[in-house]
Amino acid sequence: MSIELKKRILTSVILLFLLILMYFFTFILILSIIVIAIVTWIEFYAMISKIFIKESFNNKLLRFTFKSASLLYLSILVFIILIIESKMPESKIFIYYSLLVSIVSDIGGLTIGKIIKGKKLTKISPQKTISGSMGSFAFSFLLIPFFIGHLLNQSFFILFLITFLISFTSQIGDLFISYLKRKANVKNTSDLLPGHGGFLDRIDGIIFSIPIGLLLFKIL
Repeated sequence: MSIELKKRILTSVILLFLLILMYFFTFILILSIIVIAIVTWIEFYAMISKIFIKESFNNKLLRFTFKSASLLYLSILVFIILIIESKMPESKIFIYYSLLVSIVSDIGGLTIGKIIKGKKLTKISPQKTISGSMGSFAFSFLLIPFFIGHLLNQSFFILFLITFLISFTSQIGDLFISYLKRKANVKNTSDLLPGHGGFLDRIDGIIFSIPIGLLLFKIL
Protein backbone atom coordinates (compact mmCIF):
# COMPACT_ATOMS: atom_id res chain seq x y z
CA MET A 1 0.00 0.00 0.00
CA SER A 2 1.47 3.37 -1.04
CA ILE A 3 2.01 6.21 1.41
CA GLU A 4 -0.46 8.37 -0.52
CA LEU A 5 -3.17 5.70 -0.23
CA LYS A 6 -2.51 5.35 3.50
CA LYS A 7 -2.92 9.11 3.90
CA ARG A 8 -6.14 9.02 1.90
CA ILE A 9 -7.61 6.20 4.01
CA LEU A 10 -6.63 7.83 7.32
CA THR A 11 -8.09 11.17 6.26
CA SER A 12 -11.27 9.45 5.10
CA VAL A 13 -11.68 7.76 8.49
CA ILE A 14 -11.23 11.09 10.28
CA LEU A 15 -13.77 12.78 7.99
CA LEU A 16 -16.24 9.95 8.53
CA PHE A 17 -15.86 10.29 12.29
CA LEU A 18 -16.45 14.04 11.98
CA LEU A 19 -19.57 13.39 9.93
CA ILE A 20 -20.95 11.11 12.66
CA LEU A 21 -20.24 13.75 15.32
CA MET A 22 -21.98 16.37 13.16
CA TYR A 23 -25.09 14.21 13.01
CA PHE A 24 -25.37 13.77 16.78
CA PHE A 25 -24.03 17.10 18.09
CA THR A 26 -25.52 20.35 16.81
CA PHE A 27 -22.67 22.60 17.94
CA ILE A 28 -20.14 20.43 16.05
CA LEU A 29 -22.37 20.57 12.97
CA ILE A 30 -22.66 24.36 13.10
CA LEU A 31 -18.95 24.94 13.71
CA SER A 32 -17.88 22.40 11.07
CA ILE A 33 -20.28 23.70 8.42
CA ILE A 34 -19.11 27.29 8.88
CA VAL A 35 -15.40 26.40 8.88
CA ILE A 36 -15.71 24.10 5.84
CA ALA A 37 -17.69 26.74 3.92
CA ILE A 38 -15.11 29.45 4.66
CA VAL A 39 -12.15 27.24 3.69
CA THR A 40 -13.97 26.03 0.57
CA TRP A 41 -14.63 29.58 -0.56
CA ILE A 42 -11.00 30.58 0.04
CA GLU A 43 -9.90 27.61 -2.10
CA PHE A 44 -12.39 28.56 -4.82
CA TYR A 45 -11.23 32.20 -4.63
CA ALA A 46 -7.61 31.14 -5.09
CA MET A 47 -8.47 28.84 -8.00
CA ILE A 48 -10.51 31.49 -9.82
CA SER A 49 -7.68 34.00 -9.30
CA LYS A 50 -5.23 31.59 -10.94
CA ILE A 51 -7.59 31.14 -13.90
CA PHE A 52 -7.81 34.89 -14.46
CA ILE A 53 -4.03 35.24 -14.24
CA LYS A 54 -3.41 32.26 -16.53
CA GLU A 55 -5.95 33.43 -19.12
CA SER A 56 -4.81 37.06 -18.80
CA PHE A 57 -8.30 38.27 -17.90
CA ASN A 58 -8.28 41.87 -16.68
CA ASN A 59 -12.03 42.18 -16.25
CA LYS A 60 -12.34 43.07 -12.57
CA LEU A 61 -16.13 43.09 -12.72
CA LEU A 62 -16.23 39.51 -14.04
CA ARG A 63 -13.78 38.35 -11.39
CA PHE A 64 -15.80 40.08 -8.67
CA THR A 65 -18.99 38.46 -10.00
CA PHE A 66 -17.49 34.95 -9.90
CA LYS A 67 -16.20 35.36 -6.37
CA SER A 68 -19.31 37.10 -5.04
CA ALA A 69 -21.66 34.52 -6.60
CA SER A 70 -19.68 31.63 -5.07
CA LEU A 71 -19.68 33.30 -1.64
CA LEU A 72 -23.43 33.96 -1.87
CA TYR A 73 -24.13 30.38 -2.96
CA LEU A 74 -22.15 28.84 -0.10
CA SER A 75 -23.67 31.27 2.41
CA ILE A 76 -27.21 30.38 1.32
CA LEU A 77 -26.39 26.67 1.46
CA VAL A 78 -25.01 26.97 5.01
CA PHE A 79 -28.04 29.05 6.03
CA ILE A 80 -30.47 26.43 4.67
CA ILE A 81 -28.65 23.58 6.45
CA LEU A 82 -28.65 25.48 9.76
CA ILE A 83 -32.32 26.38 9.41
CA ILE A 84 -33.21 22.73 8.80
CA GLU A 85 -31.10 21.69 11.78
CA SER A 86 -32.81 24.16 14.14
CA LYS A 87 -36.34 24.49 12.74
CA MET A 88 -37.02 21.36 10.67
CA PRO A 89 -35.11 18.44 12.22
CA GLU A 90 -37.40 15.96 10.43
CA SER A 91 -35.82 17.09 7.14
CA LYS A 92 -32.30 16.46 8.41
CA ILE A 93 -32.34 12.95 6.97
CA PHE A 94 -32.72 14.43 3.46
CA ILE A 95 -29.43 16.28 3.84
CA TYR A 96 -27.59 13.23 5.10
CA TYR A 97 -29.05 10.97 2.43
CA SER A 98 -27.95 13.40 -0.29
CA LEU A 99 -24.54 13.60 1.35
CA LEU A 100 -24.20 9.81 1.54
CA VAL A 101 -25.26 9.39 -2.09
CA SER A 102 -22.50 11.81 -3.13
CA ILE A 103 -19.89 10.06 -1.00
CA VAL A 104 -20.87 6.58 -2.18
CA SER A 105 -21.02 7.80 -5.78
CA ASP A 106 -17.46 9.07 -5.46
CA ILE A 107 -16.31 5.74 -3.98
CA GLY A 108 -18.13 3.78 -6.69
CA GLY A 109 -16.68 5.89 -9.46
CA LEU A 110 -13.15 5.52 -8.13
CA THR A 111 -13.43 1.78 -7.44
CA ILE A 112 -15.17 0.64 -10.63
CA GLY A 113 -13.23 3.08 -12.76
CA LYS A 114 -9.91 1.67 -11.57
CA ILE A 115 -11.03 -1.96 -11.92
CA ILE A 116 -12.76 -1.83 -15.31
CA LYS A 117 -11.22 1.34 -16.78
CA GLY A 118 -12.31 1.57 -20.42
CA LYS A 119 -13.43 4.57 -22.45
CA LYS A 120 -12.88 8.05 -21.01
CA LEU A 121 -15.99 9.92 -19.94
CA THR A 122 -14.81 13.38 -20.96
CA LYS A 123 -11.70 15.37 -21.80
CA ILE A 124 -12.37 17.61 -18.82
CA SER A 125 -11.08 14.96 -16.40
CA PRO A 126 -9.03 12.26 -18.21
CA GLN A 127 -9.10 9.93 -15.18
CA LYS A 128 -12.89 9.64 -15.24
CA THR A 129 -14.35 6.82 -17.31
CA ILE A 130 -17.81 5.74 -18.44
CA SER A 131 -17.44 2.60 -16.33
CA GLY A 132 -16.61 4.80 -13.32
CA SER A 133 -19.74 6.85 -13.90
CA MET A 134 -21.85 3.70 -14.07
CA GLY A 135 -20.15 2.52 -10.88
CA SER A 136 -21.14 5.78 -9.20
CA PHE A 137 -24.80 5.15 -10.01
CA ALA A 138 -24.61 1.48 -9.03
CA PHE A 139 -23.02 2.19 -5.64
CA SER A 140 -25.51 4.95 -4.87
CA PHE A 141 -28.42 2.58 -5.50
CA LEU A 142 -27.04 0.28 -2.79
CA LEU A 143 -28.18 2.83 -0.21
CA ILE A 144 -31.86 2.47 -1.12
CA PRO A 145 -32.60 -0.76 0.84
CA PHE A 146 -31.19 0.81 4.03
CA PHE A 147 -33.35 3.95 3.82
CA ILE A 148 -36.60 3.03 2.09
CA GLY A 149 -39.61 2.64 4.35
CA HIS A 150 -38.02 3.30 7.73
CA LEU A 151 -36.04 6.51 7.28
CA LEU A 152 -37.47 7.82 4.01
CA ASN A 153 -41.17 7.53 3.33
CA GLN A 154 -40.96 7.27 -0.46
CA SER A 155 -41.86 4.53 -2.90
CA PHE A 156 -39.03 2.52 -4.40
CA PHE A 157 -39.41 4.19 -7.80
CA ILE A 158 -39.36 7.73 -6.36
CA LEU A 159 -36.35 7.01 -4.16
CA PHE A 160 -34.59 5.35 -7.09
CA LEU A 161 -35.23 8.46 -9.22
CA ILE A 162 -34.11 10.83 -6.48
CA THR A 163 -30.94 8.80 -5.87
CA PHE A 164 -30.15 8.76 -9.58
CA LEU A 165 -30.57 12.54 -9.89
CA ILE A 166 -28.52 13.23 -6.75
CA SER A 167 -25.70 11.01 -8.02
CA PHE A 168 -25.92 12.62 -11.46
CA THR A 169 -25.74 16.11 -9.95
CA SER A 170 -22.81 15.11 -7.77
CA GLN A 171 -20.92 13.83 -10.80
CA ILE A 172 -21.68 17.01 -12.76
CA GLY A 173 -20.47 19.11 -9.84
CA ASP A 174 -17.29 17.07 -9.68
CA LEU A 175 -16.71 17.59 -13.41
CA PHE A 176 -17.39 21.33 -13.11
CA ILE A 177 -14.76 21.82 -10.42
CA SER A 178 -12.39 19.53 -12.36
CA TYR A 179 -12.86 21.81 -15.37
CA LEU A 180 -11.99 24.87 -13.28
CA LYS A 181 -8.93 23.12 -11.82
CA ARG A 182 -7.84 22.25 -15.35
CA LYS A 183 -8.24 25.88 -16.39
CA ALA A 184 -6.25 26.97 -13.32
CA ASN A 185 -3.63 24.29 -14.05
CA VAL A 186 -3.78 22.81 -10.55
CA LYS A 187 -4.23 19.21 -9.44
CA ASN A 188 -5.90 20.03 -6.12
CA THR A 189 -7.42 23.19 -4.70
CA SER A 190 -5.11 22.93 -1.66
CA ASP A 191 -3.24 20.34 0.43
CA LEU A 192 -5.18 20.67 3.70
CA LEU A 193 -6.49 17.09 3.57
CA PRO A 194 -3.63 14.58 3.18
CA GLY A 195 -4.30 12.22 0.29
CA HIS A 196 -7.37 14.17 -0.83
CA GLY A 197 -6.28 17.71 -1.56
CA GLY A 198 -8.48 20.53 -0.33
CA PHE A 199 -11.97 20.73 1.10
CA LEU A 200 -13.31 21.80 -2.28
CA ASP A 201 -11.80 18.66 -3.84
CA ARG A 202 -13.81 16.56 -1.40
CA ILE A 203 -17.12 18.38 -1.45
CA ASP A 204 -17.20 19.53 -5.09
CA GLY A 205 -20.15 17.27 -5.85
CA ILE A 206 -21.75 17.60 -2.40
CA ILE A 207 -22.27 21.37 -2.57
CA PHE A 208 -24.44 20.82 -5.64
CA SER A 209 -26.13 17.54 -4.71
CA ILE A 210 -27.48 18.61 -1.30
CA PRO A 211 -29.65 21.47 -2.68
CA ILE A 212 -30.92 19.19 -5.46
CA GLY A 213 -31.64 16.42 -2.95
CA LEU A 214 -33.57 18.76 -0.65
CA LEU A 215 -35.58 20.08 -3.59
CA LEU A 216 -36.40 16.63 -4.92
CA PHE A 217 -37.50 15.28 -1.55
CA LYS A 218 -39.81 18.27 -1.14
CA ILE A 219 -41.47 18.11 -4.57
CA LEU A 220 -41.61 14.34 -5.24
